[in-house]
Parts: sequence; structure tokens; C-alpha cells
Amino acid sequence: MRASRAVAASAAIEVPTAGVLVVAPAVFSRLLFGEELSGAAEALGRLAGISLLALALACWPRDASPRQPAQPLLALLTFSVLCALFLAHVGIGGEKAGVLLWPAAGMHLALAGLLAWSSLAERRREATD
Repeated sequence: MRASRAVAASAAIEVPTAGVLVVAPAVFSRLLFGEELSGAAEALGRLAGISLLALALACWPRDASPRQPAQPLLALLTFSVLCALFLAHVGIGGEKAGVLLWPAAGMHLALAGLLAWSSLAERRREATD
């Protein structure tokens, strides 16, 4: 099997795994480790799912095109946006909020803005060239 096919197969497997981690981390934990998750462990499981989704996106095979953003940029943008939204959701819900929750949500939102701005600036440069 060629490496690109192995990477594609791996990424395709990780996407549903990430989905289960985001939607039902306790079910994932029970099926994998035979134990339930509690409190903060569920939130960390969801963050792990978001991370896995971004990793799969970064590795997803596709044709290179100057009009498409670079995959690492797109993966990091996806990760930052989803993390900011999830952390804000946790904070607004008033559950499991530590002292770094809001700073982390803000940092991910700022990183998402920086990545989006960089992507737009790159596209403008390419359009003028």
C-alpha cells in the first residue's frame, strides 16, 4: 500500500473516532477502557476529539490548488475555532470552569482570527500576482 493511501485510510478512520469523542466521550471511554468518564474527563475527551478531527483534516489527501488554504492552516483554524466555541460553551454553562477557561477560550479565538487573517492576506497576495 502506498503511503498516501495509508494516510488517507488512517484519516478516514480517525474522523468518526473524533466524532464519537466529541459527541459521547463517556461511551468511547466505556468501549475502549471499560470505565465511565466523570466531570472534567468528559470535557477533556471532547477536546481530544476536536484535536483528532483537526489532525485528520491536516492529513486528509487533496489536490493542491492555489485557491485552497494550506492544510496545516485550515486544520489549525478548525481546531482553534472549535476549541474556542467548546470552551465558551463550557464557561457559559457554568460547569467545570477553572481559572484558565476564559483565557484559553480567548486565546483560541485570537489564534483563529490571526489564522483567518493570514489566510485572507495570502489569498489577496496571490490574486494580485
